[in-house]
Amino acid sequence: MKRLLFLLPLCLVACTAPKASYSSIQDPLVRDNFVFADEQLRVLLNETEAALDTVTITETTKVEPRTISPDGALLLATPRDWTSGFFPGTLWYMYEKSGDAFWKEKAIKFTDYLESVKTFKGTHDLGFMINCSYGNGLRLADVPGYKDIMLEAARSLSTRFNPTVGCIRSWDGGKWQFPVIIDNMMNLELLFWASKVSGDPVFRDIAVTHANTTMANHFRPDYSSYHVVDYDAAGDGKPIQFNTHQGYADESAWGRGQAWGLYGFTMCYRETGDPNYLKQAEGIAQFILNNKNWPEDGVFYWDFDAPEIPDEPRDVSASAIAASALYELSTMSETNGGQYLAAADKIVKSISEKYRNGVGELHGFLTNSSVGHRPGNVEVSVPLNYADYYFIEALVRKERLAKGEPVVPLGE
Repeated sequence: MKRLLFLLPLCLVACTAPKASYSSIQDPLVRDNFVFADEQLRVLLNETEAALDTVTITETTKVEPRTISPDGALLLATPRDWTSGFFPGTLWYMYEKSGDAFWKEKAIKFTDYLESVKTFKGTHDLGFMINCSYGNGLRLADVPGYKDIMLEAARSLSTRFNPTVGCIRSWDGGKWQFPVIIDNMMNLELLFWASKVSGDPVFRDIAVTHANTTMANHFRPDYSSYHVVDYDAAGDGKPIQFNTHQGYADESAWGRGQAWGLYGFTMCYRETGDPNYLKQAEGIAQFILNNKNWPEDGVFYWDFDAPEIPDEPRDVSASAIAASALYELSTMSETNGGQYLAAADKIVKSISEKYRNGVGELHGFLTNSSVGHRPGNVEVSVPLNYADYYFIEALVRKERLAKGEPVVPLGE
């Protein structure tokens, strides 16, 4: 009875609010998931806005829903949290598929919370934070000021580039001299965009140099990736350590890391047309899809080399990222496109059927069973906002393919 009392107010808010129509979506699986998301995300919005109503919002206020705590409470993130852009990005995708002004209004509200991040030079994750939020907003609504905010963020990100190393520094501090993580490939998209919009080739040069350095040093012969490569920035700029931080072991293939690499090099091929990037993306895809520990349902274990497979946690976030990338890669490969499309379809179908929450459950997050930092026992088998974002993005890309549209429209 306690659980029913807890869910009832949320359900009333979600179920009585006017719903958008998703009848224009051709793919039945995509349509079903957006109808579900329309209802579920209203629950998450209701809880988040209720929490924010009681505080004065500043640059350090926790404003974006991120995950849940060990005791099940909703956890919010500050604008400077690396995950801050994913929730507004999800809302923008809801607006894209519905055309409903409700979702546009909420997307603008939660995007605008992040404006101060544009001048923050203490992170490599500005691409995640700004491109997923402001980037989708600029593409879908052309909101005044968004372009300038994104360009300022790209300038801030560029300050972390070291020409001796040939990479953007990922973290400040820790046991490394100049750490670069495979995740950083995802932040290059903001720089490619900035170069096209501003006409300044420096942004593109930094992105290409970082991608080339990562391609040379982050990967093993089988196309699996290290998580962290440390560089001798004070000397010759060469690699000095190959480690993990969130994976099982230094030599293991951390699940989400493989997905970041797949997505990042697929994006780099789109932006440059360099066949080396396509070869890299396909090599990573083949490592994943032919791996003995890629599960039958396509939903990754948190690490491909975790010792207790098949009893290890699954990571929906890694799977959703990979699915989104595979949809795009399927349109690029001359020989393996069908394989990549089938794999992406398998993943989104499995997430839909096995890892999706019921309406009102887990505070309104769409999915469950993601893994943030297994070695640190942080965010293990929980909902995560970036799992939801890439799941929704994968569905959007699936629908674009169904309609014969570009998987990634011009300007995205």
